[in-house]
Amino acid sequence: MRRPINRLLAALVATAMLGGCSLAPTYHAPNLPPMPSSFKEGDTAWKVATPTDQQPHGSWWTVYGDDSLNGLETKLDADNPSLAAALARYDQARAYETQLSAGLFPHIGAMANPVRARQSNNRPLRGSNQPNEYDSDTVGIEADFDLDLWGRIRNEVSAGRALAQASQADLAAAKLSLEAQLADNYVRLRGYDIQVHILQDALSAYQRALQLTENRHNGGVASGMDVSRAQAQLDDAQAQVTDVLAQRALTEHAIAALVGEPASSFSVAVEQNQLKVPPTPVGVPSTLLERRPDIAAAERRVFAANADIGVARAAFFPDLSLSGNFGFQDTGMGSLLSVGNRFWAVGPLATLNIFDAGLRRAQLGEAHAVFDETSANYRQIVLVAFRQVEDDLALLQQLGIEARQEDQAYAAAQQTLNIATNRYREGIVNYLEVVTAQTAALSAQRNAETIRTRRLQASVDLIRALGGGWMRDNDGMDGVVATENKTSEKTQIR
Repeated sequence: MRRPINRLLAALVATAMLGGCSLAPTYHAPNLPPMPSSFKEGDTAWKVATPTDQQPHGSWWTVYGDDSLNGLETKLDADNPSLAAALARYDQARAYETQLSAGLFPHIGAMANPVRARQSNNRPLRGSNQPNEYDSDTVGIEADFDLDLWGRIRNEVSAGRALAQASQADLAAAKLSLEAQLADNYVRLRGYDIQVHILQDALSAYQRALQLTENRHNGGVASGMDVSRAQAQLDDAQAQVTDVLAQRALTEHAIAALVGEPASSFSVAVEQNQLKVPPTPVGVPSTLLERRPDIAAAERRVFAANADIGVARAAFFPDLSLSGNFGFQDTGMGSLLSVGNRFWAVGPLATLNIFDAGLRRAQLGEAHAVFDETSANYRQIVLVAFRQVEDDLALLQQLGIEARQEDQAYAAAQQTLNIATNRYREGIVNYLEVVTAQTAALSAQRNAETIRTRRLQASVDLIRALGGGWMRDNDGMDGVVATENKTSEKTQIR
């Protein structure tokens, strides 16, 4: 009796020694091109290498200093259906990780099986003294444990954990994208409000100009053509107001969908306060690898694919498990739990697939191919991230120059309009010069506001391209967190 037990103990010791074995390749993040020391586009104000705790954090939209925007962003985080779906996908990934982790522990179950049975009269090897009908009562417990000699289960757990982290980063990416969409729409909405204000001021001026031309026409000084030109200018401005109001309505509807409200019952009050383009320190390019949730998600999928190679390799080796059961069984007579009715069994089980027509080799090849694909995807996402930051830096710089030029154009056009209006009053020129000057001044003023709105949108997109308020946990690969304040306190994205 002692010898089998000693053999079993020896097998368990040997198994424990092999417990750290893993057939997954040593993980290395995919190679990337050399990181530049600074971003190419933009002036020096956009190239300062600052610590990550000076980046926009958490509620990054507060840098625009607009209470209405702050309230809408808070509502988006609470009520947006797409964000809720992304959170549900993350919860699914966490649950799947927990399912895989259960394989690291023994499975224990209990059973009870009271049976009333009848056996056939012609049952093979039936004894003559056996009853036709009988009771069979069984209670017991059973346990089994996969020894995981080659790290199959541990690699499955590692892959599941990495995929859960990738899903958490996906959640952060979805949250950032939706917040940026809302901020972009809000900036556009406020731009439309200012455009309407500009056009309404123009309408007032055009109305006065029309009255002037009508008075001059009634006095025999101006022609009917001057009156018709003034009326056409006024009607065109009114049409422009209608067009801008239509665009504002569509933008307001888009905001309603983002914050989870029906467009029919949602409205944003008109405001004419101009938002300011905030300074956004971009840091050194290498910080993108920490600050972009989509990059983090791609890297975690590479890690999961690497672990899956270990799972595929383990299939070529024997699988060893231990199982045992203990219980009581009788035929419905006497005490079921008496010593004489007990039964038990314990022992190992080893299985090895000898022939599978190339199935396991194909699965291993597939695992390597998935690793190559995820590695390539990771490198592509990094390259796209650098391109997006450079694009937004270039756009901000060039739009800043364009804004100054358009402001100068508007000032010149306004001066021309004043001169043309005065000359018309004095009867030196006809109303065509006034109309031409009015058109140029209004166009320059609207263009200046459009450029200012585009600069704000570019700043929103730059913050999104830099990762917003999201950061990787620098303590290790297991943490994917969002920073919510400038003390770098780590809190779960949920």
